[in-house]
Order: sequence, then structure tokens, then C-alpha cells
Amino acid sequence: MLAAACGLARSGVMKELAGRVVFFAVPAEEYVQIAYRKKLVEAGKIHYIHGKGQLIYEGEFDDIHMAMQIHSQKNCPQPTVAIGQSSNGFIGKTIRYIGKTAHAADAPDQGVNALNAAILGLMGINALRETFREADHIRVHPIITKGGDLVNNIPDDVRIETYVRGATMEAIDRTHKRVDAALKAGGMANGARVEIDTLPGQLPLICNGPLNDLFAANAQGVLPGVKLVDAGHFSASTDMGDVSHLMPAIHPFIGGTDGILHGAGFKVVDFNAAALLPGKTFAGMVIDLLSDGAARAKEILRDYKPALTKDEYIAKLDSYFSKGEDQ
Repeated sequence: MLAAACGLARSGVMKELAGRVVFFAVPAEEYVQIAYRKKLVEAGKIHYIHGKGQLIYEGEFDDIHMAMQIHSQKNCPQPTVAIGQSSNGFIGKTIRYIGKTAHAADAPDQGVNALNAAILGLMGINALRETFREADHIRVHPIITKGGDLVNNIPDDVRIETYVRGATMEAIDRTHKRVDAALKAGGMANGARVEIDTLPGQLPLICNGPLNDLFAANAQGVLPGVKLVDAGHFSASTDMGDVSHLMPAIHPFIGGTDGILHGAGFKVVDFNAAALLPGKTFAGMVIDLLSDGAARAKEILRDYKPALTKDEYIAKLDSYFSKGEDQ
């Protein structure tokens, strides 16, 4: 992003183009620290707990017509351009099992073990996995964020966070209710109470074909012979998916890095490939889109139909807010 900004600003080319470019550094793409961010929502400080969703809600994308973002590719040290088509979306959940504490050695029969209830709930999710359709790219990956307080006490307060991901919101809608049922069954098995709060997450990514083609052509112009790869569907998620429901958007991947995503060993091994190649490519796309009275941009917008209006987007995400308690 900074490379594209420097090139467009220092060259003076923008005064020859019909349009504006916003270089938008957005915080909180990663949907983490869910319990903490829930408190911000409850305090009225934010509405959604992911960056672009919150900024869409605040109207910061109201005057934007199309958007581009790039992500480093995993295990890809050579210069490579991977053109993505789609990604999973997801919703978030926090789960709390409430039991009854007792001395773990002297009187375990007088307690209700919330950790055992949680383990049964997680086993219930695992029992569902064989029913997940491959085409839906379902991913459910819970973590226990609190497993108890003292080792010699029966745990009475156990907490879990999870996503329910899928390639479409329809697949997510089908799956997350079954996940809830499995989690509730864990509590029913030994008498623990279960509280499940569902939160809106990120929508699946829908990449725009003409913008993808323009990115590939510009990348080849910047570095002739660069390796082009069809990245297809990305089973992880990005809040660029939210933006892509409202306007033409792309999210390609770039090489020049090594290691797995989110891994401690992830690093840049070719700065030109990882930073300058996509920067020059984005700058070239801007010129192509906004030259000749922005003819190319207008053509793309004319042929584009958004998946959701902003109002529909907000209504869709708001529909996932739910709090529930089951005996």
C-alpha cells in the first residue's frame, strides 16, 4: 500500500486521472480477543468487532466505489501472483459452562464439573464433522480460554471461543445451529448450564473478475514472466469479504515470503516480490482504471451488481447477535 501511495503521489500522475484514491489502513482485521471486544460492544464503543465491518457501519466506505487488498502467500519464496476467487466467511461464538464447585478429591460427587461438560460439547462438535460437506468448506476450531480456577476444585466456570466458518452464509447458517446443539448437549449430560453468545463475523469473499484480470495483467507488466497461480477458494477469512459484498473488490496473494500464515517462522525473503511488485501493480491498476475519464472503472461499475446494499449488510450482520442460556 505504501509503495503504491509513494509512486502515485511522487509521480504527479493523479492530476491526469479522473478520480480519487484512498489508502486505507484498517485495524482489527483479525477477529480475536473476542471476550474483550464483546465488552466494547456492550459498552457501546463499537458495533462490530472486526475492522472493516465497523468502518462500513460508521459510513467510512460510503464514498468508495471499488477496493483492492493483498495478502502474503504462505510457503512461497519466489515471485508469485496468486489470484484468489473466494474465501470462507464465519460467525463467532463465546460459550460458558456453569457448574458447581466442590473439593475435587474430598467431595467430587457434590460438584457439577463444567470442564467435563465443555469436553462433552467439544466431542459433540467432533461427532458432527463427518456430516460437513466438502463443498461447504466448513471449519469449526474452538479453544478453551478458561478451564477452571484451582486444580483441587471442581471447575464451575469454563469458557470457550470458536468460529463456525463456511464458503457461504447459507452453509454457516445450517452448521452453527447444529454446533449449538452439540454444545448444549454437553451441559445436559451432567447438569451444567450453558450460555452461548453468537456474534456476527466476516462475510465470504467474492472477488471481482475484471479487477482480478487487471491485477494479473499489471503484475505481468511489472515483472514479465512472473508466476501466475489460480488461488481458487481460501478456507480462511478476511474482512475484505464484507467489502466485496458492497462493491467490486479483489484480494490476491503475493509471494516473496516463506513459512506458514500466523506461524512464528513466517518471514519476507524477497522484498521486491513481497512489497514492490504488488505496490507497482496496484499503482498501475489505478492508472488503468482512472485514465480516459475513468472509462475502465465506469465499465466495471456498470456491469457490477452488489450482493448486498449497505442497509442489507447491516441487517444481515445484526441478525447474528444472540444471547442464549440453556439448562
